[in-house]
Amino acid sequence: MNQVVVFGATGAVGAYTCLYLKEKGYNVVATARRVSDNGFFQDYGISYYSVDITKRESFAVLPQKEVSAIVNLSGMLPARMKGYDPQKYVDINFSGSINILEYAILCKSSRVVFSQSIADVAHLCGSKNPIAADAQSKFPLDNDHSVYSITKTASCNLLVHYAARHCFSYFILRFPNIYLWHPNPKYYVDGIEQWSGYRLMIDKAMKGEPLAVWGDPLKVRDIVYVKDCCQIIEKCISVENPVCGIYNVGTGVGTTMEDQVRGIVEVFSPKDRPSIIS
Repeated sequence: MNQVVVFGATGAVGAYTCLYLKEKGYNVVATARRVSDNGFFQDYGISYYSVDITKRESFAVLPQKEVSAIVNLSGMLPARMKGYDPQKYVDINFSGSINILEYAILCKSSRVVFSQSIADVAHLCGSKNPIAADAQSKFPLDNDHSVYSITKTASCNLLVHYAARHCFSYFILRFPNIYLWHPNPKYYVDGIEQWSGYRLMIDKAMKGEPLAVWGDPLKVRDIVYVKDCCQIIEKCISVENPVCGIYNVGTGVGTTMEDQVRGIVEVFSPKDRPSIIS
């Protein structure tokens, strides 16, 4: 049975990934910074270890051999940062990535999957032209994603270097917004907490309250469901003769804002008093 270590396992995508890989027959080892997972992974027959990736000695609790793949979904995100502390991006996203790569060498993992953000190609968003996987990476100059993007891109470069020097395969997956259910419907913008847009619409729809669509209702976006994302991660682990590189995570199917809101009303609104869209 292939043993896979998933870093960032208590994150939204991380938790779904662990459960998906377990269903596919992998021996999954879940790890994150949280001291306890409150027994969540144990209920699914998955081992959980608390690891602070900024401290190399913390990795000693993890399997030291027979690890076939590492999935690195860890990282500090602007959406999860209250206030603003750029040093956390450096410590967790960059230094933490070095420690994970050193661990990959130690346990002789044959491949590493790494999650990148669409923030590095944000300058190309907004048109109907597909963004190439090898598009030039840039970081936003002056917003809450600047240092985050710098450290994530630097970590990608680090991964490419380690893979070339130590001869393992790698996949860099560029994530857009991944749609999923999570107990916490809120996130941070410029360090200030607010509702996630689509979760707020779902909450209002469940109450039968009216929904207002701002901006261009015909604007198209690629809406990626978390389990589709999990499939991509599993393919990276299982594919024979892997072609290393950066891969955009997407469906290739455009969905308008209007269609998304109508879908939310259809699924979540009371049938006898559905939300009115304006």
